[in-house]
Amino acid sequence: MIKKKKEIKNIRLAGKIAAKTLEMIENYIKPNINTETINNICHNYIIKKKAIPACLGYKGFPKSICTSINEVVCHGIPNKKDILKKGDIINIDITVIKNGYHGDVSKMFILGEKNHLGKKLCKAAQKSLYLSLKKIKPGVKINIIGETIQNYINKKNFSIVKNYCGHGIGKNFHEEPQILHYKNKKKMILKKGMVFTIEPMINIGSCEVETMEDNWTVKTKDRKLSAQYEHTILVTKTGCEILTYQSNEKIKPILIN
Repeated sequence: MIKKKKEIKNIRLAGKIAAKTLEMIENYIKPNINTETINNICHNYIIKKKAIPACLGYKGFPKSICTSINEVVCHGIPNKKDILKKGDIINIDITVIKNGYHGDVSKMFILGEKNHLGKKLCKAAQKSLYLSLKKIKPGVKINIIGETIQNYINKKNFSIVKNYCGHGIGKNFHEEPQILHYKNKKKMILKKGMVFTIEPMINIGSCEVETMEDNWTVKTKDRKLSAQYEHTILVTKTGCEILTYQSNEKIKPILIN
């Protein structure tokens, strides 16, 4: 789980390309665009950067990115029928491979100003991720991440999806350790050189979810809104570095904790 300097360099590069893809696609996230078009734009951008869209073909996933709208929690499959409209919230999840290493990131986009509940949910999901990042440093237990996220989300009266977790990342898309986003008893100690994702999925209503007939798309059981933010992070000597940092973040790229 401890990455070497060369490995970190490659993951950082992959993370940067994934983050830049999210920054690029923001200009296209408007009403009347379909998610198939969003997928194609992202795919072409990643290819131009001489990288590989990691989702395409992963365990049979048919597209290059995940697009999860409103009540879709994760793994939404881009298609021509999913047309964005005013008031929607959408998560775009991008993982790229560069020089054999992965970088994984996602964020929410909000269409229109009137969706106050959607905005509140997205803000809470992002804040919960940021708060957890401020706890990371060598020597602390890994369960501080989930504890921090749950303490904050409980105050907002939202719920945390427990079916999915963050994960180690590097040569493989998913590696150890697992990162739980709720209170847990995992006692692993964080060490310098660990690289993993933190990606809390936050629901307005119940935390219960279900998978659709396509075996990928996951929706909230009560069909209420869900939001997710994700970063790939590196545990440093004094805290952590966000390897998928974007220019409009409300946090510093390197945290001294």
